[in-house]
Amino acid sequence: MNKLSLQISVMTIKSAKFITSYPTISKMAESETPEFAFIGRSNVGKSSLINMLTNNKNLAKTSSKPGKTQLINHFEVDNVWNLIDLPGYGFAKVHARKKSNFSAMILEYLEQRKNLFTAFVLVDSRLTPQRIDLEFVEWCGIKQIPFQLIFTKSDKIKKTALAENIGLFEAAMYQQGWEELPHRFVSSSKDGKGKDEIIEFINELVKSSKK
Repeated sequence: MNKLSLQISVMTIKSAKFITSYPTISKMAESETPEFAFIGRSNVGKSSLINMLTNNKNLAKTSSKPGKTQLINHFEVDNVWNLIDLPGYGFAKVHARKKSNFSAMILEYLEQRKNLFTAFVLVDSRLTPQRIDLEFVEWCGIKQIPFQLIFTKSDKIKKTALAENIGLFEAAMYQQGWEELPHRFVSSSKDGKGKDEIIEFINELVKSSKK
């Protein structure tokens, strides 16, 4: 196998399957398998991104209605790592009490899950920095939760506006007091942009854990 074909195979997910859904972290069994969580504001395109990454358009349920994901969804990828689909935060049209439970579920998972390698925080690239996104990444920083940023829906915005919105978001993070920013990816579930870079990043973390 030449170097090029090896690189392509590294960045391709061969299998991804749904395992189960959990209403709370207390229902999740302890595990040493690396976990990578995906989270973002409701209707940010999380399910579409997951389906794009895993080459399975039906793996995660997509909906135009915000708040579709209401549980912790567990997927097994290549029998090597776990993909965790967390409920979206903000703007979901659900009962107020249930909405607060989503928040507790998210925070408990991120704070308590010992085998969480990193969380991918999804941000809608079409929008200028949203307060709820900035508050969430600030909380991750305070709690020392490892996370990376994925700017979604890049196919729906002009390149100049895309660069401007990303720049504004990063500038806002510096204003929060960040000295070093997390990795940043730009994605599109429509044309596959960012797919290779995100999968490669995950695989590198998984490989480094085995050294």
